[in-house]
Amino acid sequence: MNRPSSCGLRHVALKVCDLPVMRGFYVDVMGFTVEWEPDAQNTYLTSGTDNLALHEVPEVHGPGSLDHIGIVVKKPVDVDEWASYLKTKGVLLTAEPKTHRDGARSLYFRDPENNGIQIIFHPPISDKM
Repeated sequence: MNRPSSCGLRHVALKVCDLPVMRGFYVDVMGFTVEWEPDAQNTYLTSGTDNLALHEVPEVHGPGSLDHIGIVVKKPVDVDEWASYLKTKGVLLTAEPKTHRDGARSLYFRDPENNGIQIIFHPPISDKM
């Protein structure tokens, strides 16, 4: 059987302890917009080409772990602009902008509940955006 086609990673769901704080971070700092809020424990956000679900739970634990989510940008310089912007918002970078051996450029930081986020220029993807 042939592998079915895919559009790639376009959806991430996070379990969160404080939905208002996390919603505010992703909307106010990261620029997502609210797509749908079906109830007080769930919010669905988008940047226009993806979906980030925030599901409030009493405690975040369980099997598996999330290393980071990646947000793709169009140009290498966009990574540096994000670094400057995040610093103006008081966000501590866990890794400053760096160009990798494959030509990608990225930085890392954490959201209010310690989920890793990467801003990345990745030529195979970014060149198609």
